[in-house]
Amino acid sequence: MKRWLRSLRPAPVIPDAAWQAVLARYPFLSERPASDVERLRQLSAQFLRDKRFHGAQGFVITDEVALAVATQAVLPVLHLPGDLDWYDDFVGVVVHKSEVVAPRQVMDEAGVVHEYDEVVAGEAMQHGPVMLSWQDVLASSVTQSDGYNVVIHEFAHKIDMRDGLADGCPPLPAGFGGTRGSRAAKAHWNETLSAAYTAFREKTIMAERFGAEAPWLDDYAAESTTEFFAVACEAYFVNRARFGEEFPTLLELFDQFFLGGG
Repeated sequence: MKRWLRSLRPAPVIPDAAWQAVLARYPFLSERPASDVERLRQLSAQFLRDKRFHGAQGFVITDEVALAVATQAVLPVLHLPGDLDWYDDFVGVVVHKSEVVAPRQVMDEAGVVHEYDEVVAGEAMQHGPVMLSWQDVLASSVTQSDGYNVVIHEFAHKIDMRDGLADGCPPLPAGFGGTRGSRAAKAHWNETLSAAYTAFREKTIMAERFGAEAPWLDDYAAESTTEFFAVACEAYFVNRARFGEEFPTLLELFDQFFLGGG
């Protein structure tokens, strides 16, 4: 939806009591400058105006549910040019009570198609809705130290897919990282992210096969650079201090992108 069209409809007013409740439940939202918190409130209201929430299998969308999702969804675009324009390829947000079993198909190198079921807490579809488990959205209120947040994970995928590709590299601004040209910017991003991903994957393998200490970040990040980006975004936004200790090069890279310092 174009920005000028959205502006024709006023954003809802978020009651103070509801706003304070969501800040108290998800402390990583309030652990930032007052100006950011106010901006977060404004964008959350706009998100609630623009998106349509649907409860799956009888789940009821309450004001608490919608506001909890909205505030966490807009956090990654708080300082991005265009803010909510990053999410204009979809309208629907589907919320289930808990995790969902999703059928999958994958073709191996021999061309054989394998079918299996996967338990998912969320899913973001290209040019389609975002699906979330309310159970896991609520869990984000107590998993800050682990760097876990399903809402940020799925909306990070939406940011990644903004250019039509789910490859762990979002569309980058001109001159990102001091580079010249879009190809150089993408190469800089991919080189930095890939190095961190490779090191993380090696730690994960050592932990699984040889009993070494497990890495801090969720091992689902070892699935691919795409998932690594989304999982890293979770940790970056909810536990910046620990993320910086674990991934100093990614902290600098993400700051350049998400904080507009590119």
